Amino acid sequence: MGLIIKHLSTGYGVPELAAYRNVFGMIPSLLLLWLTADWNARGRPLRLRQWPLGLLRGVIVTAEQVMFYLAVARMAYATAATIVYSMSLFTTAFSVPLLGNRVGAMRWLAVLIGFAGVAMVMSPGADSFSPVALLPLGAAVGYGLITVMVKLFDDDAPSPLINLYSSVAALVGVVVFCLATGGFSPIRAWTDIAWIGAMGIFWLCLVISYRMTEPSNLAPFSYCGILTSFVGGWVFFGEAPIDRLFPGALLIIAGGLMIVWRERRARALRARGEAVPARR
Repeated sequence: MGLIIKHLSTGYGVPELAAYRNVFGMIPSLLLLWLTADWNARGRPLRLRQWPLGLLRGVIVTAEQVMFYLAVARMAYATAATIVYSMSLFTTAFSVPLLGNRVGAMRWLAVLIGFAGVAMVMSPGADSFSPVALLPLGAAVGYGLITVMVKLFDDDAPSPLINLYSSVAALVGVVVFCLATGGFSPIRAWTDIAWIGAMGIFWLCLVISYRMTEPSNLAPFSYCGILTSFVGGWVFFGEAPIDRLFPGALLIIAGGLMIVWRERRARALRARGEAVPARR
């Protein structure tokens, strides 16, 4: 999906692409909501008790999308994608003030290792540093925040309904942003319509995968995205930022996988009925 965004960004503005992405983003939310048995049994209510929180989450989604799309358009794709993968570090950090989670020394060490990798990739203070590198970092912050915010909703609130509220708010936000910055461009070719549709298909695959299993089970696969983003940027756009990515990318992966390992270990202990250490 990121490669498609980079391809289309030469002919369309970032707010336009974000708007198209959110239109397609509502489709899986509506489909999954319709298939939610508990929601159907309760008479298919569309009102979310914490609707202001859902709309606020959509505002953050808008900012996260715009920053990521700008980063993809203006940076080497692999560099932008690698920095965004620090989102799991921010998820851990935000869980402390927002959810009251107690994060032990091992997880904080993982966060520090990951941030060290981010700093190496961004190279602040070096001649090659550009303020544009702050865009994917901001997107990672936003993604980590919206991930944690899901836990603030009532337990009986259907996840698709939460996503639907956020998608609608994000769509309104990017449409307003787009109209304020010049409006929508005419679709230039039918192939562009196909690419926009492909964005929606990839997003649908992502949403369904997160519904089928725990996020921690998917994290090891998602970190393969650093490799595929490098290969894709090299093959399709002639980008090969090897010196910029390594060894920082390895530290980001190491920090993220350490957090995943601790989460899976704690879940396994709970499944066996054993006590989970208070500080892990």
